[in-house]
Amino acid sequence: MKPGGEVRALAGVREAAYPDDLFEVLVAYGCQPSVQRNVAAREARGELLYFLDDDSLVAPDFLVRAAAHYREAKVAAVGGPSLTPATDSPLQRAIGIAFTSPVGGGGVRNRYRKSGSARYSNDSELILCNLSFRRDIFLSHEGLDERLYPNEENELMDRLQQEGNLLVHDPELAVVRSQRRTYRAYVRQMYGYGRGRGEQTLISGKVKPVSLAPSLFLIYLLSLPFIVAGLGGGFYLLPLLCYLILIATASVAATFTQGDLSLLPRLLLVFPTLHLVYGAGVLRGLARPRYRGGKQTHWDVEVRRVKAFADSEVCN
Repeated sequence: MKPGGEVRALAGVREAAYPDDLFEVLVAYGCQPSVQRNVAAREARGELLYFLDDDSLVAPDFLVRAAAHYREAKVAAVGGPSLTPATDSPLQRAIGIAFTSPVGGGGVRNRYRKSGSARYSNDSELILCNLSFRRDIFLSHEGLDERLYPNEENELMDRLQQEGNLLVHDPELAVVRSQRRTYRAYVRQMYGYGRGRGEQTLISGKVKPVSLAPSLFLIYLLSLPFIVAGLGGGFYLLPLLCYLILIATASVAATFTQGDLSLLPRLLLVFPTLHLVYGAGVLRGLARPRYRGGKQTHWDVEVRRVKAFADSEVCN
């Protein structure tokens, strides 16, 4: 949580159907989320850590469901999807639709939709606004890499899996979170996601080819004026034509599925923005990562324990 903000997530946590004396609630205030989470994890006293964003609205049984998966000793992390509420604006719902679409979210779309049953998975299906860890494993790996935001959880989960730990995705372990309210905020979000992926790629030394596809397509588009002018166009325009048909088809199909024509113009904007802005962010992250060697730990973080163990007082 940023200093001074309202922690909407506490409304749901207040209703948790879990023994009141067996969980505590901490709020970490600051301006660098990976640092905030690490500081809170060190101050926490439970065996499990459950990270929520300030606006993650949970179901009453979320702690019960998560804890049950940790009966398997090899499970190191458990999480579920982040769903877009039906009450969101048409733009917000269009963003949510894009995230859940094979054309938009692609391999990570299960972070934003309920699909299938609980299963062993990987970071492509898990998201930090709704994610838990064994505290001892989290701390033994020095927590989240503080050079990263976002993608800090992806980097940690990659390390955990390399060591043979299991990750669980439970579709029923869902939170509800609104999408960005304005187009400008959405653009910043996509650029940040891409930049985080580029920086994670440099840190891990591992390239996921699918994450580079938007950047390659952006480079292709930027080359069009020069290639077409020099060669006369034609065949080189074919990928663009196929892309436009794909976006139009996905947008029309989603519009009719949702039964809301107001979504169509927004989807025609949201899909290309997702691809192109994310691709630009990846290139920026690869070319000019924000970190400059070594972990930075100088950000001020305030952790408030709003509910303690063996304390019947509800969150306030």
